[in-house]
Amino acid sequence: MAGDRPLDLLKQMVLPRRFLEHVDRIEDRRRYRKLWWNSTLLTLFVALLPLIVMTGINHYMYNKTVKNELRFDITRNLFSISRSIEFVIAERHSALSLIMKERTLSELTDHKQLGITLQHLKESFGGFVDLGIIDQNGVQVAYVGPYKLEGINYSDQKSFFESVVRGFYVSEVFTGHRKVPHFVISVKYEVDAHEYYVIRATVDMESLNRMIYIPNMGWSDDIFIVSREGILQTPSRHHGELLKPATIPIPPYSPNAEIIESFKEEESSLVLGYSYIEDTPFILMITKQEENLLASWVRAQTEMIVFLILSAIMILIVVIWSSTRMVQQVRASDLRKTKLLMNVEYTNKMATIGRLAASVAHEINNPLAIINEKAGLLNDLAEFTEEYPNKDKTIKALDSIIKSVERCSRVTHRLLGFTRKMETKHETIDLRNLLSEVMGFLEKEARHRNINVYKDFAEHVPTIESDRSQLQQVFLNIINNAFAAVDRGGKINLIVKPSANKKVEVHIKDNGSGISKENLAHIFEPFFSTKGDFGTGLGLSITYGIVQKLGGTINVESRDGVGTTFIIVLPTEHKVSTEQEL
Repeated sequence: MAGDRPLDLLKQMVLPRRFLEHVDRIEDRRRYRKLWWNSTLLTLFVALLPLIVMTGINHYMYNKTVKNELRFDITRNLFSISRSIEFVIAERHSALSLIMKERTLSELTDHKQLGITLQHLKESFGGFVDLGIIDQNGVQVAYVGPYKLEGINYSDQKSFFESVVRGFYVSEVFTGHRKVPHFVISVKYEVDAHEYYVIRATVDMESLNRMIYIPNMGWSDDIFIVSREGILQTPSRHHGELLKPATIPIPPYSPNAEIIESFKEEESSLVLGYSYIEDTPFILMITKQEENLLASWVRAQTEMIVFLILSAIMILIVVIWSSTRMVQQVRASDLRKTKLLMNVEYTNKMATIGRLAASVAHEINNPLAIINEKAGLLNDLAEFTEEYPNKDKTIKALDSIIKSVERCSRVTHRLLGFTRKMETKHETIDLRNLLSEVMGFLEKEARHRNINVYKDFAEHVPTIESDRSQLQQVFLNIINNAFAAVDRGGKINLIVKPSANKKVEVHIKDNGSGISKENLAHIFEPFFSTKGDFGTGLGLSITYGIVQKLGGTINVESRDGVGTTFIIVLPTEHKVSTEQEL
């Protein structure tokens, strides 16, 4: 304990007790507050750290997963759509090449035969608008379709030049003589080393637009085709009009589908996916708004953060409650420990005072005996001497001295009889005399406080076989409690009467403050006291143990504000219990 330290002993000797108690309370509050903070923070750290770490890992993994899924989705669409466009164009290229090989130049320049060929192409492949044959001078010598384009010279156009040089050409989308957006596929056929011709087919835009459709596109998403010069080949939602320069810059060439994250366009940030379509001037592009793209991720993260916050709040509440309860229990345990030590110290002090009182009583007996003998001698001298001066007055004074000595002797003998307790010793006891003897210790207090003690002793009360000193302690404890419960001018009844089954009942009744129902169930528990700092809580507990040990029973009846009655029932014959025999 703190009081065992030399510094504390010095403080106790120098400083006032109230000041020391105030300092101790401050130190206790600081200690318990520190314990509370340490336990709360440590528990919160242990509880929240894994949750925060897992949330961070989930945040990272979910972000990575969303981006990977996004990349995969864009890449898959780019690959499938670009392959579809390449396949459609390759299919039409093959069809045109096959026609040139299956038909002679004369058959192809025949309007009827050329019309039949166009009809077959439309039925087999779809998307063809017209068909024309261009000779090596660039003049369209035969044409079938909805427009009047026969005889037009294409020698100065890129489509004719590229077809002659490369043998196969896919044009960009343009309006041309038709005044409507379209693109052409042209194939060169060499008759011999000096003669060739070009078959030129026009493809409508619907077939191209149908191929770049993606279901369930977001309102901010976009898919379109641009030429390698940056001209829009298909309509776009957010990046310009058809056949106008796209607002988005042309990305660098790559033979594979590519994705550019955080692609900056004016004030917005995009995720751009693109794929160059081989053997065409087309670039397929898919754009997604980065903010909208991560909306689901943001929602998921928001839900996770909300869950983390709610979990942290719940953990905080539980930790604070448990830490507070733990500290309260520790404090209550410390208080019980302190009270126990104080009670043990107080009990030891009372035992020391008892031993000191017995020693004092024993030491007083010898001078009292001498005073009694000398007073008796003086009394005899005064009584038998004929001419003793002031004889009557002297004899009267000596009689008063002798009576006072006898009174002191009775007090010391009662005190010695009460403290003379080494081993249990059973003897024949009249409880009426024992109660009267105990009341002899309290007569002065009763007169001082004007407490009326009434003795209601039955005439025929059997004697009992029991331990006198222990019964003295029992009755003294209970009567002391009765004195403490009554006010000045109160009343205490002592009742002794025989009971059934060879037993004797002792009732100690007072008209004091009584005991509440809550406290009534605990009065025999060790260290339970209603006297505050003036009680140890051991008296009734010890009393209960003694009565049980002597083979009796003790009960209490009380009403708050009315009074209390203790009922002790003792056997007339002493019986050795099994525990005592063992």
